[in-house]
Amino acid sequence: MKKHNFSAGPCILPQEVLLQASESIMDFNQSGLSLIEISHRSKPFVDVIDEAKDIALDLLNLKNKGYQVLFLQGGASTQFLMTAYNLLETKASFLNTGSWSDKAIKEAKLFGSVNELASSKDSNFNYIPKDYTIPSDSDYFHCTSNNTIFGTQIKDFKESSIPVICDMSSDIFSRDLDFSKFDLIYAGAQKNMGPAGATIVIIKEEILGKVTRNIPSMMNYKLMIDKSSMFNTPPVFSIYVSLLTMRWLKNLGGIKAIDEINKTKAIVMYSEIDLNPLFKGYAAIEDRSTMNATFNLTNNDLKDTFESMLKEAGVNGVNGHRSVGGYRASMYNALSLDSVKVLVEVMSELETKA
Repeated sequence: MKKHNFSAGPCILPQEVLLQASESIMDFNQSGLSLIEISHRSKPFVDVIDEAKDIALDLLNLKNKGYQVLFLQGGASTQFLMTAYNLLETKASFLNTGSWSDKAIKEAKLFGSVNELASSKDSNFNYIPKDYTIPSDSDYFHCTSNNTIFGTQIKDFKESSIPVICDMSSDIFSRDLDFSKFDLIYAGAQKNMGPAGATIVIIKEEILGKVTRNIPSMMNYKLMIDKSSMFNTPPVFSIYVSLLTMRWLKNLGGIKAIDEINKTKAIVMYSEIDLNPLFKGYAAIEDRSTMNATFNLTNNDLKDTFESMLKEAGVNGVNGHRSVGGYRASMYNALSLDSVKVLVEVMSELETKA
């Protein structure tokens, strides 16, 4: 039985994408070769990466607006370092909303002064700070749009006169935003796009070339742009599956369409959390993520019963992160509303047994 996959990442992918990807492993485009056997510099793969870049800009409505798309390695964790390497000359400003922001701040401190504008660390990151202003005297402002661990999400992005850098690893392509507000977006593929291994970076080229330090080749955005993401061998399979997922999303109606679907899933999930006395949501209501719903049992004596029921229903991947405990339902783009309803039914049934 196919399970209802609420894993926080690597995440669920559309079934049609998995089928196409598996076929490509045996025979890519009827070439008689596997996708993972062909040269990354061959025309068939160059066509793949070119289409992936094009469709990414199309989905984000950033075509012909001065943006470049990169497919790199090392996940978002490498981007914590790479953004600072390329952009931080004297001082950077950060909004600290969780573990990933914390790690980005740590890396940036290697290159210059860090101004932490606001933090929700005082409440174990269960809300998004709002009482801050982005200063004009920093090289850039960095934020994390969605927090997988704590289940919070920035709903309104402040205006800024300096470049805005956003880690969108866990909610990229999931909601309708004005993406031109951001000068650099990065995301590990494994949370809403494809398998682990690739990292997408969408960057406004005009923000580069401002720092005076020498940047190592593998850390240099400009070099990666000049080499079309092929300075070294790219993660071929992960990029291809990301392309398939973006095609699936475009055929679905794009980001506007998936935004409505994701909102519906979130309403169903959070309604049960709020109405069922056996559960309590972790994140502040106004900051709840549409991607990651975090919640706890109000009576831990029911833990074994609840988890046994989840297993019987085929619900997988809902254990919360150790920083929060409890449970986390990750509702990425490919997760169906039906899967959310199965989880909600288990939660409702638990109430009848309590």
